[in-house]
Amino acid sequence: MGNTKHSGPVKLPKKPDPDLWVSKVPFGLGKIKPHHIRDMMKVAWENKDNLPYATRILRKGVCDGCALGVLGLQDQTLKGPHLCTTRLNVLRLNTMPAMNEDVVHADIDELRKMSSTELRKLGRIPYPLIRKPGEKRFRRLSWDEALDTVAEKMKKLDPKRYGFYLTSRGITNETYYTAGKVARFLGTNHIDNASRICHSPSKTALSRSLGIGASSCNYKDWIGTDVLVFWGSVAANNQPVSTKYMYAAKRKGTKIIIINPYYEPSMDQYWVPSIPDSALFGTKIADDVYQVNIGGDIAFMHGIMKHWFEMEEQEPGSAIDYEFVEQHVNGFEELKQKVTDYDWDILEKSSGLSKDRMRELAEILAKSRSGVFVWSMGLTQHRFGTDNVSQVANLAMLRGFIGRENCGVMPIRGHSGVQGSGEMGAAPFVLPGGPMNEENRKRVEKVWGFPIPDWQGDIVGVSLENALLPEEHERKLKLYYMSGGNFLETMPNPDFVKQCLENIDVRVHQDIIFNTSTFVDAKEAVIVLPAMTRYEQPGGGTSTSTERMVYLSPEIKGPRIEEARAEWEIYVDLAKRVKPYHQHLINFETAQQIRNEIAEAAPNYDGIQHLSEDGDVFQWGGAWLCEGGECPTPDGKGTLIAVEVPELRKPEGHFNVTTRRGKQFNSMIYSESDPFNNASRDDVLMNKEDAEKHEIQEGDAIMVYNQHGTFNGRAKFEPIKQGNIEVHWPEGNALIPKGVYEEFAGIPEYNTSVIVEKAETYYAHKDTKYVEKRIEELEMDPH
Repeated sequence: MGNTKHSGPVKLPKKPDPDLWVSKVPFGLGKIKPHHIRDMMKVAWENKDNLPYATRILRKGVCDGCALGVLGLQDQTLKGPHLCTTRLNVLRLNTMPAMNEDVVHADIDELRKMSSTELRKLGRIPYPLIRKPGEKRFRRLSWDEALDTVAEKMKKLDPKRYGFYLTSRGITNETYYTAGKVARFLGTNHIDNASRICHSPSKTALSRSLGIGASSCNYKDWIGTDVLVFWGSVAANNQPVSTKYMYAAKRKGTKIIIINPYYEPSMDQYWVPSIPDSALFGTKIADDVYQVNIGGDIAFMHGIMKHWFEMEEQEPGSAIDYEFVEQHVNGFEELKQKVTDYDWDILEKSSGLSKDRMRELAEILAKSRSGVFVWSMGLTQHRFGTDNVSQVANLAMLRGFIGRENCGVMPIRGHSGVQGSGEMGAAPFVLPGGPMNEENRKRVEKVWGFPIPDWQGDIVGVSLENALLPEEHERKLKLYYMSGGNFLETMPNPDFVKQCLENIDVRVHQDIIFNTSTFVDAKEAVIVLPAMTRYEQPGGGTSTSTERMVYLSPEIKGPRIEEARAEWEIYVDLAKRVKPYHQHLINFETAQQIRNEIAEAAPNYDGIQHLSEDGDVFQWGGAWLCEGGECPTPDGKGTLIAVEVPELRKPEGHFNVTTRRGKQFNSMIYSESDPFNNASRDDVLMNKEDAEKHEIQEGDAIMVYNQHGTFNGRAKFEPIKQGNIEVHWPEGNALIPKGVYEEFAGIPEYNTSVIVEKAETYYAHKDTKYVEKRIEELEMDPH
């Protein structure tokens, strides 16, 4: 942990820099780009029935979009107003009225015909609901009836047969903490959250490499660092306000490097709406783009380090910060041996980049006195995601880019609540303040006053699969309690997920809106509970940003859904009904009481108890974790992790596929076309030369298939690495294998091998052995 405090926001330069302009044609006329003004007008129109309330949310609330941590219209990085279309698109979820009764109680088959986008526009869930097998409509329940039904079922079950899941949909630290405490109070460790399917390998890797579980630096460190590297991250699309930080960094002379299979247009050039010259003429962002194979990042990073070791042989001190390594790092010789043992041909073939291209980046990093490495799901959503991130930490430690200004490693979070989820203990491997080990368990038991189960809980994917276990199995999932989330659209292989959901006795959907998973049958009952948004919760709530800023998001006056309740309050009420004779051990009456206990149970969060007024914020851990190179590990040192280059073998003519986001927030889609490349949701992004080999023309109907499923789309030629294709998420999840989890963090694999053919070819051979033979070839693939 560091002693230096964050120094607050800085000013942008007033004088424009025409050298950074994309074009002298104003507003990017004639180019494919977002239309921010038009989008803002559309949002204003959508919220016209509640415009004063919507305005108060934007002015006073902490953003419930991505985890940049914009408080009102301000942040801790740059002075001036900050507003993005992601936040504006989410705004309507907070301001729309309750659904009409005829919609709430419509025929279930009619509701099933609607997409999640259509369902989202219907309005908020107005009151508790239940639907049992054979019933065609939801029925209204009182809160007492709903929670008593859940509680009675729980009383009959061994705690290993039920579990909890929390999404990141605007959920506060107070709710995560209470849910984690309630789960253990009820006797189960089956609790997980949305970070399992996005950044769980980041926390796992940083913990083993540096002893930390969060970003070591701040967004402010982007501004003025020598080199800023985005690895598998499309921040311009997923965290749009970050483009202001990129602009500020460029004005300070920072070199920005992008590493991604697809040459993402939004990371190449962007029109930042709140900066006048950028809004008019655009800003060039990327100085260079390294297009790696999907899954080729470890080989690429091995190549960079191999060059460094070769450079050191020729000129000692030219590439590696030996002073930092000797004082603050373990495992140097083991890593060096691993890296130098790999032949260049293996590293080139796996990464998809030449030895010379790898040397280019190696030299840039070697000559840089400072650097910040930023990554997202392009690194984490692999069966080797933890190793991917540890390789990034290796690069940072070898160059000494840890624990000082303009340096660090940053897993950039895409959701406002998800950083705090694990830190509050809402996960099977952790408790508030640390891992689920004996020492931490005893410490938290003293705070809570009751024993914590000592058996290992299951991750979300395994919990779902447990619904299909034999009836007599001790972990057969019988009841699943979900705060938000839609596994049909976030987990691989949706048909299999649907089968799992249908085999659960009782499913509880605690949410603000319907989604497609709400209408899946259950064996005994589907119960729907209306939740408050973070802006409605009495006493407000807190959220933790990517850079470890803990913000108070105050309760904001406005209209209310009459029967919606604060999410933490629902958990407490349920727990009291399951164990009424011990309810004094779980009794929270105010949000402030929860914050007081968080400060005691999670030592890093000492300070959260003082957040009570609009604008209150503190940063746990100081400006830089591992400040001065001192890591929170037993010996105070980081550890270089020697990892293997994963085998990416695929048969000739087959492709690696990964999923990407378009105009959407999480699985919530806001447009059928991408504003940066004009791709439709069913477009398959592929390299033109690959397409020509398969006699595919742009716009052709094509089939993407493997042993897991099929995707029917159209070919769209884009600058993507040959041998790789991208499809949109969640539409492409049918291609992703079920039950494949990363060894250390448990994230599902979201990449695989596929066959791409013209649709007419596929259908012509569909009833022959041809398709089966091609799939058999794929089954030889280690994916």
